[in-house]
Amino acid sequence: MLELSINEPDQLVKVAHALSSHTRLKIIKLLLNYNNMNINEIGEKLGIPVSTAGINVKVLEEAGLILTEILPASRGAMKVCKRNFDDVRLILNPIKGYKNKDQVYEIEMPIGHFVDIDVQPTCGIANTESMVIPEDDPFSFFVPECRTAEIIWLRQGWIEYRFPRSLPRDIDLKAIEFSLEICSEAPNFNNDWPSDITIWMNNVEIGTWTSPGDFGDRRGKNNPEWWHDSSTQYGLLKTFRVDKHKSTVDNSKISDITLQDLNMDSHSNIRFKLGVKPDAVHKGGLNLFGRGFGNYDQDIIMKLHYESKEEQ
Repeated sequence: MLELSINEPDQLVKVAHALSSHTRLKIIKLLLNYNNMNINEIGEKLGIPVSTAGINVKVLEEAGLILTEILPASRGAMKVCKRNFDDVRLILNPIKGYKNKDQVYEIEMPIGHFVDIDVQPTCGIANTESMVIPEDDPFSFFVPECRTAEIIWLRQGWIEYRFPRSLPRDIDLKAIEFSLEICSEAPNFNNDWPSDITIWMNNVEIGTWTSPGDFGDRRGKNNPEWWHDSSTQYGLLKTFRVDKHKSTVDNSKISDITLQDLNMDSHSNIRFKLGVKPDAVHKGGLNLFGRGFGNYDQDIIMKLHYESKEEQ
């Protein structure tokens, strides 16, 4: 549920504007019935020009009401849309005692700060200046220079990070989520190259997301000039979340693993691991992007959503 109060006027105006159009409301309703749709499909279903559908999708996206990602198509790429929330609550009179109790602890981990790794070629690490290690040399992944990594790729194996648990233990943890830009790993690039990328938290497997490809049809927005056009260019921004009821990727359920399964209170840190298992159906590898590569100016972002027990 999206919950906004009058104390958040900028976001409130965006959401109210997005919901003030019959066309945009029809788009939200369509995405309830069809889950994922591209711009052309939305335009066709509503009987409106594709350009009109695109403009209205952008408004909904900027308001946070829908999520979009660019996927390869037979000709170029297409924008695929899905709903982000099923409910929106607007609190217009906080004087009556409204208090938003939910709090968020956020930390961003550079992708070069992994604590353990097991990789098989093709594999490599680069930063914004050059290649960090010789390509396809897994034995070099622990040289000190690897901490400068802005892109890491591997065909099979895993990478593990540890995040600090910088919160008191007497809080009510609502959810934990990790946001990162990833895609498959093919020779050079291949937009049609599926890969089953699995996520673990605190050594518990929470689920697998199948990346559709290793994207290289256009340059990544943040890629340095020296990075060759024939190499991987960008990934998709994915958010993996575990709450008290389920595990999701971009709000789509991937397993029944819950916070209770992660035993958060018994760990002094939080382990986050991603990789491609030896028995995966699609062994298409993975690319992990940092701030200096891809389309998104971020490394791995962890968010802990919690509520102080004193406020309950």
